[in-house]
Amino acid sequence: MLACLFITLGFKNTVKIGNAYGIVVVFVMCLTSAYLVLVMIILWKTHILFIFAYILIIGSVELAYLSSILYKLGEGGYLPLAFALYLMSVMYTWNYVHRRKYHYETEHKVSIEEVREIVASTSFQRLPGVALFYSELAHAVPPIFKHYVANIPALHSVLVFVSVRSMPVSKVPIKEQFHFRRVQPTDLPVFTCMVHFGYDDVLREEEVFEDVLVVKLRQFLWEYYGIDVVLANGNEVDEAWSDGIIHFMAEHELEAEEGASIFRRIFIHSYKVLKIALVASFSICLNKKCLE
Repeated sequence: MLACLFITLGFKNTVKIGNAYGIVVVFVMCLTSAYLVLVMIILWKTHILFIFAYILIIGSVELAYLSSILYKLGEGGYLPLAFALYLMSVMYTWNYVHRRKYHYETEHKVSIEEVREIVASTSFQRLPGVALFYSELAHAVPPIFKHYVANIPALHSVLVFVSVRSMPVSKVPIKEQFHFRRVQPTDLPVFTCMVHFGYDDVLREEEVFEDVLVVKLRQFLWEYYGIDVVLANGNEVDEAWSDGIIHFMAEHELEAEEGASIFRRIFIHSYKVLKIALVASFSICLNKKCLE
């Protein structure tokens, strides 16, 4: 409401406001058509001739319409473009720092040999239950695990490193939602899990994420290792499941390295501000229960 008031006071007449609104409408039309082309290519797998026909017919009309109002940019039409540039800078900052964080996790991931040594070590106290470590690494052990064992000399009966990915499709078939791998040798109760969800996928009301994950883990043991491994490890998984499930989520503290450019420092500080704003605005919800 305050933004509308400031815009009205700044423009002082409806002509400039109308120009800004007209620019927005036409740009939205053009962007919608452009995104529809992407949908036709990626999701619908439309024949290339139909795509070219759509671009020639619809695109030519909308570009002609757009070119006819570009002269209004200096008469109020610059306002929506300024808003768009601001939002693009916010999204680019978030994406840039997020990618840098992912590269850091990739470069500092824990090797399989280190995991074997840690799990096989007798210096750790064994705790009942299943431990789920969440990260963005696909079928890899994140740095949080090494940090965890360095500060807490205890390991749970079963360890699962989970990465949840949102796919650019509406629904992912149930059989393809959970992908497990086992850390060798097979006598170690350590697994990695990739979870794929579409943007329309939701768990049913009676389902709980960790329960579904454990069921899929038992199915994985049955399909890939046979009845002997299921009898030996399936019981271990069931016992750990009944003892409880613990969730571990990493919280990264980002800092600019020494000698970093001023632009990189601005990106990191802007990312921190955005993250604080998001944390303050939203509660973290897990299995439809908000953790305040």
